[in-house]
Amino acid sequence: MLWDRSRLGALAGAVLLLFGYALVLALEFVAVARVNRQDPAPRAPALALLAAWWQEVRVAPIVFSWRQPFRWRCLPDDNEPQEAGVAVVFIHGFVCNRGLWLPWMRELRARGMAYTSVNLEPVFGSIDTYVPLIDEAVQRAQALTGQPPVLVCHSMGGLAARAWLVATPGAADRIRQVVTIGTPHHGTWLGRFSHVTNGRQMRQDGSWLGGLQAREKLQRPQGTYVRFICWYSNADNIVFPASSATLPGADNRLVSGTAHVALAFHPRVMRESLAMLASAASSPAERTEA
Repeated sequence: MLWDRSRLGALAGAVLLLFGYALVLALEFVAVARVNRQDPAPRAPALALLAAWWQEVRVAPIVFSWRQPFRWRCLPDDNEPQEAGVAVVFIHGFVCNRGLWLPWMRELRARGMAYTSVNLEPVFGSIDTYVPLIDEAVQRAQALTGQPPVLVCHSMGGLAARAWLVATPGAADRIRQVVTIGTPHHGTWLGRFSHVTNGRQMRQDGSWLGGLQAREKLQRPQGTYVRFICWYSNADNIVFPASSATLPGADNRLVSGTAHVALAFHPRVMRESLAMLASAASSPAERTEA
């Protein structure tokens, strides 16, 4: 009887460990519904938000409890491309690592395409401290193919890419495009609750974001974000209001009813992004106006 009770307790503990965050997620989606009322993006119906909540309940444990702690070393960088093409630089977001990108890496390997990636450290440091890590990954990516790579970024990773672009002389000529997925380009409502450095930098109307935008406009006053593709969702439970994940003049693509982590693996996001990568080698790299 004691063993049975212990077994039940162990099972209850496992369920709590794996799915206890579901309530927190639910509160986030309540906030999404309220905050997005004032956003110009189409609002997600209540049933769509419920579906997105359940989607994130299932997807997030795979990422945070399996791929990132135990599988992040799988599928190493610097794989030799099997055919000509551009390489990809993967840049993850807040409290993540390169393990986030394993589904993308498998797909690129199947297509014979090269990639590099980063682990953004220190985890809670300033976004500006990630610039050398990204610069090194870009150098490795270009060495693999001889062509400017494409940056594919999730969440905070898109801000790290922007920070690298403004801090590194000639960076704009060293890449082809930047794909951001659920990036808080204008901050996020949840940023007000953060007490760590990079979390504070993602606050709406914050000084760090304002300074970043000012430097971008100074360096590239015309076509500042013309080479950005920004995926965003009206059910993103981390980056909201929804339009905060867009940039003026960028190719902004809405994916309705998809949560934050799940957005990185949405079939349309992967399909269209991979198609763009596959066709990039046959077209000359665009250049923004100076």
